Amino acid sequence: MFVAPGSGQPAVCDPELRMREQVWASWFPRCLLLIITAHTSSVSADRDLRPCDETDYYYQYTECDSTGSRWRVAIPLNPGSCSNLPPPTSGRDCSFSCPAGEFLDMTTQQCTPCAAGSYSLGSGLRFDQWDAIPTGFTSLASFLDPGPNGEDIQACNSSSWMPQGVYLESNRDECTVSLVYAVHLEKQGSVSFTYQYPDNNIFFEFYVQNEQCQEMAQTDDQKWIKLTNNGEWDTHTVNLKSGTNILYWRTTGILVGGKMVKPVLLKNIQIEGVAYTSECFPCRPGWFSSAPGSSSCQPCPSNTFSIKDASSCTPCPEHYYSHEGWAECKVRPPCSEKDFFQIHTACDSEGKTQVLYRWVEPKICVENVTGAVELPATGQREPCPPCNPGYHNSNDSTCLPCPPGTHSDGTNVCTECPAGTEPVLGYEYKWWNVLPSNMKTSCFNVGNSKCDDMNGWEVAGDHVRSGAGSSDNDYLILTLHVPGFKVPASLSGMTGSEFGQITFVFETICSADCELYFMMDVNRKSTTVVESWEGSKGKQSYSHSMTRNASVIYTWAFQRTNHALDVRRYVGDMVKLYSISVTNVLDGVASSCRACALVPQNSQRAGSSCVPCPAGFFIDRDTNRCQECPPNTHLAGRHTYGQDACVACGPGSISNKEHSRCYSDCSFTHTENNRTLTFDLSPMSVVASLTIGPSFTSKGTKYLHLFNISLCGHEGERAAICTDNVTDVSSKDTQSDSAQFVNSVDSFICQSTIIPADGRGFRMAISSQSISLADTFIGATVDTVLDGVNAKPDFFPENSKDVPDINFFYRSTQATASCDQGRSSVITVRCNPEKSERGELSVPSSCPAGTCDGCTFHFLWESASACPRCTEDDYHQIEGACKRGIQETLYMWNEPKLCTKGVTLPPRRSSPCEAIALWLKVGVGGGAFVAVLLISLTCYFWKKNKRLEYKYSRLVMSANKECELPAADSCALAEGEEPDDDVVYTKKPTLLGKLRAIANKHEDGDTSESVQLNSSQSDRWVLG
Repeated sequence: MFVAPGSGQPAVCDPELRMREQVWASWFPRCLLLIITAHTSSVSADRDLRPCDETDYYYQYTECDSTGSRWRVAIPLNPGSCSNLPPPTSGRDCSFSCPAGEFLDMTTQQCTPCAAGSYSLGSGLRFDQWDAIPTGFTSLASFLDPGPNGEDIQACNSSSWMPQGVYLESNRDECTVSLVYAVHLEKQGSVSFTYQYPDNNIFFEFYVQNEQCQEMAQTDDQKWIKLTNNGEWDTHTVNLKSGTNILYWRTTGILVGGKMVKPVLLKNIQIEGVAYTSECFPCRPGWFSSAPGSSSCQPCPSNTFSIKDASSCTPCPEHYYSHEGWAECKVRPPCSEKDFFQIHTACDSEGKTQVLYRWVEPKICVENVTGAVELPATGQREPCPPCNPGYHNSNDSTCLPCPPGTHSDGTNVCTECPAGTEPVLGYEYKWWNVLPSNMKTSCFNVGNSKCDDMNGWEVAGDHVRSGAGSSDNDYLILTLHVPGFKVPASLSGMTGSEFGQITFVFETICSADCELYFMMDVNRKSTTVVESWEGSKGKQSYSHSMTRNASVIYTWAFQRTNHALDVRRYVGDMVKLYSISVTNVLDGVASSCRACALVPQNSQRAGSSCVPCPAGFFIDRDTNRCQECPPNTHLAGRHTYGQDACVACGPGSISNKEHSRCYSDCSFTHTENNRTLTFDLSPMSVVASLTIGPSFTSKGTKYLHLFNISLCGHEGERAAICTDNVTDVSSKDTQSDSAQFVNSVDSFICQSTIIPADGRGFRMAISSQSISLADTFIGATVDTVLDGVNAKPDFFPENSKDVPDINFFYRSTQATASCDQGRSSVITVRCNPEKSERGELSVPSSCPAGTCDGCTFHFLWESASACPRCTEDDYHQIEGACKRGIQETLYMWNEPKLCTKGVTLPPRRSSPCEAIALWLKVGVGGGAFVAVLLISLTCYFWKKNKRLEYKYSRLVMSANKECELPAADSCALAEGEEPDDDVVYTKKPTLLGKLRAIANKHEDGDTSESVQLNSSQSDRWVLG
């Protein structure tokens, strides 16, 4: 394949090296011309060299000069092998180019048609043969995250764009791989390519640089490639300027969840604006062009083959076969069970059906050889399954929909709904004798068109299953068209966002990497994947709610393997759909009737006709009239009949006016130990963000988990929003409107995976995999379990405060492949005076991603606003000393202070006082009274004692006068005589005794003392 001058070279962005290349590119033709001229002059003198003929040289144009002209020069293949090269001549204008199907003959400098078996684009280049990466293309793998020591990670050396025959496949890992092609345009041109980009977990961008490695100005629509539906191809075109253009196709996979990404596929790259084409391109093997002057080649039909540069295809020999575009034929194998499949015939006039077996088309096997199996015989005729609900059996054994206002279970005739009821409209398909008229099936392959006319799915009585297809990597597609939704009168009281719901029961049986996709296309704009399942899955049910009243096409796409194989290996892998049910379908059929509200009796239109109830009203069972739901209840479920349809709100929540939802007004009350705690969480009502990470994938890609959290929402409205693709534009040269919000999620709690701008070399932070973790608010309580959701308090550090934690419970009912009951979340709100009013969010240390099982998420929100409102029990008073007759009283918060806002501390209070305190006065007075009393008692008893002594003394004296004692002979002792009597005092005289003695002495008029005489004869008183 010829590559125009300056084209097909890999991009080099070293400035010094590029400058040398530019100088060499500028001077090379001139130097070459001088060398050739000098060499020609030198060899012309040598008479031994033979003259050059046309096989010894080729022609090439020099670089264009400032006037747009150039020269044609002859370049020898082997310099010095011949003489007399043709002299340089004036060349064609630089802007000249041949039309498609022709090439520029350099000998005559005229446009010549391409021969049969070859093709030409004229002034363009086309790349549509991908058996190998064409010459001039370079696949560069890079990993822009440095290692821990600054070294480059070498894990991406094996990542590359891989040729797959008819298309080029990108890498499937998280490495950044660029497909680079450099082309020199003599005039303004364009580049267009056909691509398939089904997975938003791989980022695909296309951009252009000039020869100085400066990126050309591009809009985001030109740079960021739009997603395509599974199996569909799209074309992207970008205009190019004259000069050197370096084209980049760059992909980066995000394998955060461990799920393999679907690669980007490229085919038919076409570049317009090159100077000229000096030769035609031969058709590759398996392709041909039958007429001269072709601009493209065609693939050989099945059971034919061709070699390179072929103008026709050759039929395969007997017992050989080939598929479309094959370069050789293969031997037909013996037929096996993998070469046929079964179908059910439609009901005949007698209401009978039977099983038929058919060969997989195109049939490549041989029946009449050893070991081959034969096609099984036709099965017995069996009664047809009944009609689906909402249909009735006609006279010719076909199922027809019931007329409007009637219903049927599928086995009986259609009957009208009784008075006071209305038909339940929808689709309910559970019997599969024929496909309903609003369902279609097809087959699609990304690399060929072999199965375009085949049925992708086949009916099988009690289920519909995937068909055989033509190859194992076919997409087998089944679609269901719903024209719109209409909420019936009996459900008009519900003001939720759900207009309808689709539910289907399925099963996958696989031995390889099969995958089932469930997709939806709203208003025929774009198809998005709702959910997907890989590998074998047991029989299960899946539901999805429709939140927009619009026309929608639901699609099931099944692929046995995403690898292209020449031999069928997984024909037995299949998916079975047992039933499909869609509710509230516009112009649907009815399988039953439902009670509705009647016109009030006092109305002029009183009767049995149904009327819609106002928002927040239920249908009374007794009167079939509309009644408003009680306070703090909401209409839950999918019916409004009976007061039990009004479900009480959870703890800590109230209902809105329409009774459509319960929400928290960011206030909470809790009574404990005869004390009521009131919480005002309004400062925490603003949407908060929590970024967790960084984390790294198996190959080291850095990513973050971003959570947007709305604790209370806005009167029940979900206020947290997460967006996919671009969330933060960090490059200054990128326009502010470049953020493309491919998908957004609104919720109480949502999560996005963020690839930092510096993590992979992007000029903006990339957000993907946005999911909702909390669609519905369940309630707020200090209990750890509510409605089956456990707050797991052991996940966080123990609360050391006396204030209890408040747990906010949420639920997302949307089931996923890993969470069949949906996701749930718990926010534990904890009082922490050391934090700000907005507080601080955290996740469990044992679950760094916020969840340990992938289905229940836990958050701890510590804030000063989570403390209760202050009351009089939260402070105490301190009285100061009385100074100068003034006493001050202070009020202080109890430590630690575990409250906020509420009552304030009373101001400092002063009051008059005395220097001596009242208690001191009372004490002193009491002490003085006791002292006086003691003194009085002492005096009283002393005086009374004195009287008794006086009486006694008088008594003794009167006794002495009546019986006088004899006089003593002598009071002295003789010499040597021992005293017979001892004189002792009765006791030691006390001060009181001495006073009494002195008083008695003065009273009696003598100075005698009373002593006690102790003698052997007698004891008596002696008065001296």
